[in-house]
Amino acid sequence: MILHSQITPLSLRSKIRHGEIVLGGNKKLKIFGLLSCKSGKRMKKENRIFFKDEKEAWQNSYRPCGHCMRERYKKWKNNFSFITPDD
Repeated sequence: MILHSQITPLSLRSKIRHGEIVLGGNKKLKIFGLLSCKSGKRMKKENRIFFKDEKEAWQNSYRPCGHCMRERYKKWKNNFSFITPDD
């Protein structure tokens, strides 16, 4: 996991090119997605985080993006159980 604010633009491009960074995420919302996602590109730099793979994102309790990773998001949402209070 790498914070965007702690990496230089040159190092970031190099890591993406070499496959060391594959996914991006929002550290406040705990969402991860593709680097090409329009939602991800709009987030503030201080909230952006990078992952080397999906496993790393899951291990840090991030969920898939509903825009760029629609199928994974649907699967996550269907497996997520909501607890409702008894009336």
